[in-house]
Amino acid sequence: MNIFEELQARGLIAQVTDNEEIKELVNNGGARFYIGFDPTADSLHVGHFMALCLMKRLQLAGNKPVVLVGGGTGYIGDPSGRTDMRSMMTPEIIQHNCDCFKKQMEKFITFGDNAAIMVNNADWLLGLNYIELLREVGACFSVNNMLRAECYKQRMEKGLSFLEFNYMIMQAYDFYHLHKYYNCNMQFGGDDQWSNMLAGTELIRKKTGDDAYAMTITLLMNSEGKKMGKTAKGAVWLDPNKTSPFEFYQYWRNVDDADVMKCIKMLTFIPIEEIFEMEKWEDNRINEKKEILAYELTALVHGNEEADKAKAAAYALFSGNGDSDNMPTTELTETDLQDGTIGIINLLVKCGMTASNGEAKRLIQQGGISVNDETVSELNKTFTKEELISGLKIRKGKKHFHKAIMA
Repeated sequence: MNIFEELQARGLIAQVTDNEEIKELVNNGGARFYIGFDPTADSLHVGHFMALCLMKRLQLAGNKPVVLVGGGTGYIGDPSGRTDMRSMMTPEIIQHNCDCFKKQMEKFITFGDNAAIMVNNADWLLGLNYIELLREVGACFSVNNMLRAECYKQRMEKGLSFLEFNYMIMQAYDFYHLHKYYNCNMQFGGDDQWSNMLAGTELIRKKTGDDAYAMTITLLMNSEGKKMGKTAKGAVWLDPNKTSPFEFYQYWRNVDDADVMKCIKMLTFIPIEEIFEMEKWEDNRINEKKEILAYELTALVHGNEEADKAKAAAYALFSGNGDSDNMPTTELTETDLQDGTIGIINLLVKCGMTASNGEAKRLIQQGGISVNDETVSELNKTFTKEELISGLKIRKGKKHFHKAIMA
């Protein structure tokens, strides 16, 4: 099976501009493609995972990736999928985030001569002269067409700033610049980027007469139609300091039954023929599938050693022997205590087990919290400094564990 057909079989392809041309390019290793990553945080997250896996798959098939970090577009902020305006970042934060991205991406793709390259659109966007840009690019865009784009519709209800309105132009200019100076002939991105990507292919056609292509990746949605990669604590990050390997493993171990095979197809590198066989397994093997999914993805992001630890820790916890060596841990200090103790509600919030005091109270009243394997039923339950020094194993529901200790 060729790579394009495999991408289709895995359910990764959402929309393409030119099906036959793109199929021929990627199957023959002729795609010089780019994917853009705006540095909105100092770590990539599960939302970027599909794009990283796609780059890896295409590079293994002989195609050449160009990683574009948005050091320039980060000054504006992508309005796609937003109902509010993104926070403005300082140049120092933007650069720091770009540096963090490359370190994480090196786990997925190979950089170097005749391999992947990384470019920063700050190198060409920040030096643009406004009048020259209007003359060179502005005439190629129809405001009427731009306003019909899906990426702007949600923002129009609350008010679309002129700053954000320029994002499509900047992204299209990126594609044009990369085509002109790096011979890029394709752009890949999330399905919510379709309008911006079409703008790029059209700009290239108008300015150079060349053909350029775009393909969008299916967004990672659960069976309820919500984006995957979120927990009560926020995004599931690829940085182990923001989401530990154990938490990462547990996220995938706990996905809904209806989403398991889709995630295995779209995210793992298990041969597609083996996946087809897994689809024939009996329903009573669903936990085996979840363990495979969790292990494969944790190994991909954090390495086999961390995946082994996470798997062993999960097995130990759920089999009841209480091993907490690799459990997510919060270190408390004297400032977290009041009169030498900390209440269960404050403890749950401090550890990120609940988002608020109200949620903590509800869980306790429902019998959903245990500490050191004993159910907590009193809202005013407290724990001493000595108990924290020994370590407290907190359990929320059946699947979420956390350890609290004194620093």
